[in-house]
Amino acid sequence: MKALTLGVVAAAVMWGASGSLPAPERSYNILMLLPVASYSHMNMFMPLAEALADRGHKIVMLTNLPRMSNNPNIREIVHGLPFVKINKTVFDIGQDGVGGFTTSKIKLPPLAKELYNVPAVKKLYEKRKDFDLIVIDHLSNELAYPFVHEVPFITVATPGMDPRQSAVLGNVLNPAYVPNIVAALPLPMSMWQRLKNTVMHVVVSFYWRNWAVVPLVQMEISTQFPDLPPLLEIEKNQSLSLLNTHFSISTTVPLLPSQVEVGAMHCRPAKPLPEDLESWITDAGVVGVIYFSLGSVVQAKTMPQEYLQAFLEAFRRLPQRVLWKYTGEMEGVSGNIRVSSWFPQQDILAHDNVKVFISHGGLNSVQESIFHATPLLVLPVFGDQPTQAVFVESSGLGHMLEWEELTADIIVNALTDIINEPKYKEAVSVMSASLRDQLTTPQERAVFWTEYVIRHRGAPQLRCPATQLSWVEFLLLDVVGLLLMALLLLLLLLRRFSWAVFALVFTDRVKKKME
Repeated sequence: MKALTLGVVAAAVMWGASGSLPAPERSYNILMLLPVASYSHMNMFMPLAEALADRGHKIVMLTNLPRMSNNPNIREIVHGLPFVKINKTVFDIGQDGVGGFTTSKIKLPPLAKELYNVPAVKKLYEKRKDFDLIVIDHLSNELAYPFVHEVPFITVATPGMDPRQSAVLGNVLNPAYVPNIVAALPLPMSMWQRLKNTVMHVVVSFYWRNWAVVPLVQMEISTQFPDLPPLLEIEKNQSLSLLNTHFSISTTVPLLPSQVEVGAMHCRPAKPLPEDLESWITDAGVVGVIYFSLGSVVQAKTMPQEYLQAFLEAFRRLPQRVLWKYTGEMEGVSGNIRVSSWFPQQDILAHDNVKVFISHGGLNSVQESIFHATPLLVLPVFGDQPTQAVFVESSGLGHMLEWEELTADIIVNALTDIINEPKYKEAVSVMSASLRDQLTTPQERAVFWTEYVIRHRGAPQLRCPATQLSWVEFLLLDVVGLLLMALLLLLLLLRRFSWAVFALVFTDRVKKKME
């Protein structure tokens, strides 16, 4: 175990020792579009924006979130449009069967209708060709595609490897071993699981792109830009996609040159904790501390009362101290719990006395936990979280629990097992070392390939020819059809030949008998 720890420390040092890229030929103007984004998406974009800005490039970001950067080379434009309110919590939305994506057909079309009427957005759109490159958050942002018509652009796949987005780039992933982003399936999959996964690959893509979401957005965009090609045609022209994943922490899949893994780009070495928080964690002693956060989208205050009481009861029975990220008032909190609306998550996860991270299973949170070698207890709610939870369980990084089955006993047993069994710490430490052991940092790769696309004027050499093929051509259905026709013709000819030979032989035999 000591050797393993030393290996992780060595890897941490390697991660921190950033290499050096050649100086850029000039300062580039780069537009980043996140009109529909959560804080987790912004947390992936901001390291890229900061790294590019530090190299002297001028970054303009269009977002729906409050300004986050103090870098003088980054200008953030907040469009200020509200989303349609849905009277459901994420706990309700997560039960829709397609990862909670049904709300998008309600939220996105009204935003597409109003976005280009915002003066700042309209002005930005008119100047879109002044930018050397446009970067788009690929998930839920088809409404931004008018910006990139006839302009070089790349995407950032914030949820990691998304099979439907990969197919757009020409890399159709095999559902026999690549779980869909919202299909929580272990590997290897059984026959029925492969069947379910195949259906999910088709259904989720069709639902989003051809049925419920994009067609409604397309209708609003076509009203404003009648001469614009279809959004899904514009999407095919992306030069590159930066994937928020890495083979060491996800399913290994074949990649195109236009697919670059930059997973855990937002992860960083720990900073010192505030003195009071450091003392509180250290004074917990050898039993340690449990950190509990459901991220930025899953608000703990929306948690149904029966779940809240189960956690309060479980924490009351545990010897560990608990840091609980929670917004709002909470009654019945025991003395071993410290509640706050915000904690420095990565700095806490890196602390030696933090024994386990209770998480919703958001991709960024899972990556941070692996990066800092902290075991996990995952309670997924919606989206890709169940998939991440299954990965955590199957990889031996911790446990996953279902909300519907939650009791204080189940929580206590799961946490006790993770904390007391060294195999979970060992597994996450091994994976952490593998993640950190890279020739270049994710930020360096992201910066290099972003600048590469600009230097090579859209880098058409990266694009796979498969993007220009129809499904009939890609699946060789026309070729298979031609071969089947040829086979049928051959069978017909053989049949006629057989009948002719049979008739000739039969006629000769009859003649001989008559003689």
